[in-house]
This record gives sequence, structure tokens and C-alpha cells, in this order.
Amino acid sequence: MIPGMTQTPAALTPDALLMHHDTGQLWPGPQAALIDQGLPGAYRLALQVRALRLARGEQPRGFKIGFTNRGIWARYNVFAPIWGTVYDTGLHHADPDGHADVPLTATCQPRIEPEAVFGLRHGVRPGSGLAELFDAIDWVAPGFEVVQSHLPGWSFEAADTVADGALHARLLVGLPTPVRSWAADAATLQAGLAACRVRLLRNGEPVDEGSGQAVLDDPLSALHHFVQALAGQPDAPALKAGDVVTTGTWTDAWPIAPGQTWQADFDAPLGRLTARFTA
Repeated sequence: MIPGMTQTPAALTPDALLMHHDTGQLWPGPQAALIDQGLPGAYRLALQVRALRLARGEQPRGFKIGFTNRGIWARYNVFAPIWGTVYDTGLHHADPDGHADVPLTATCQPRIEPEAVFGLRHGVRPGSGLAELFDAIDWVAPGFEVVQSHLPGWSFEAADTVADGALHARLLVGLPTPVRSWAADAATLQAGLAACRVRLLRNGEPVDEGSGQAVLDDPLSALHHFVQALAGQPDAPALKAGDVVTTGTWTDAWPIAPGQTWQADFDAPLGRLTARFTA
């Protein structure tokens, strides 16, 4: 704890964190200084919140990897990737035309990130290499992650982001492409996704653009980093068949609001994804 700072006893309980998630209310103030064991303590808190969410009936559907885009590290004062859980209550799928309505109910300062999402056909053992990860992947799809921060102005430290559910709020998954219909091996997948570009539009107007190379050089490398991080976290859940993993934003994270329509035009094999945000 920072000298002179007074700890609010309830501020970082798992129940309090879940309440702020459910209501969309800001946290009462900076919390990283109150996490006296840094990132390990923040992950323990996040896993306790996960247990509360499972106990009330929510189902984990996979994971998000955050801060894989090195280009935004200095902007957000987080200098390494993080991870968190994706739940059934926040997971959405686009229709056959690549469109979906996504509610922003109870989100806090939401922003949008265009990403590549993997779907797994079987579990992944700790220490898996790139070839083994390629074998575990069933499909790849375009995605929009809605991220959020419960600290004012998106001003935080790394431990805050982990305790804040890895900033995850929603995940929209677009139309999946079977990986083996497009890439014969891990190296081909890496090269193809690294070269793939995305153009991000709000209400038809261009906002940003990026590429798969932004996320730790390519999304498969981001997944590989995550597998190693997961193996090193005590009590962390394992990757399993059917999990989705969203691998990090290709652009900056942009503020969103109900009534807006956002579109990501990815190069092949990902294609177009459109989200209309509702209250």
C-alpha cells in the first residue's frame, strides 16, 4: 500500500467488484495501490469473482487476452498482456450476414476493439508450442470486444485492469472460417493473420485501421503467450474444447454509445463484421 493512503475495506472484495460490474458504477477511486500483492493478488481477486459468477449460474465460454497491442501500451500505462474470462452472458454471435445488435446495458465507459477470435476444437496442454496450438484451433473469426473501465477516464495500472475483469464487457463473434480451409500449418496461419488488415468505421465514417501484426506480431503468437501465462497462474482454469479466445485489438480502443453502428472490414479470411449498439 502507498504510505498515507487509507484502505477502504470493501473496495476490493470480490462481492464489491461484482456489484460494480453488474451496475456499471465507477469504482470509488484508484485501486491498484490497495492491491498489496500486485498482479498475483489481482488475478486471485479475478478468479474469486469468476467463482461468484459461476455460482449464480453464469457459464465460462473462453477467454480474452488484453494489451497484446504494443502500440497502445504507453497510452494506457500497461506494458504486458493480461487475460480474463468470457461468459455466456456477454457472448454474442453475428447473423449469417455478419450483423448483430449488442446491448451496452450496465457497461462502464465502453469502448470497442476489432480482434481475431479463435475457436478451439480441443484443450491445450501447458507448454504447447505453435504447432500444437494450431492443431487445437478449429476456426478463426472476426470479432468486436466491448471493453470497459470502472476507473474514471480509463486511468489505471495493470493490477486494476486484471481485478476489473481484464476490462472485458462483451464479445461479438462474426462468421467463423475453418482454419484448415485457409492455412495448412502454424507458420501459414501466422503469416496470413499478421498481414491481414482491418478498417474500422463508425456510422459509415472511417475511424481507424490496423493489422494482425499489432498483436504480439500475430494472433497465434498472442494465443501462445496466453497459454504460457495461464499455465503459470495458480488455480487458473484450463483451455478446453469449445472455448473462444479473443486475441487483442488491432487498433486503439474507441468510445462507443447506444445508437451507433460500427463496422470492421477485415481482409480475408475474416471478412466484415457490423455491430449496432443498443441501450
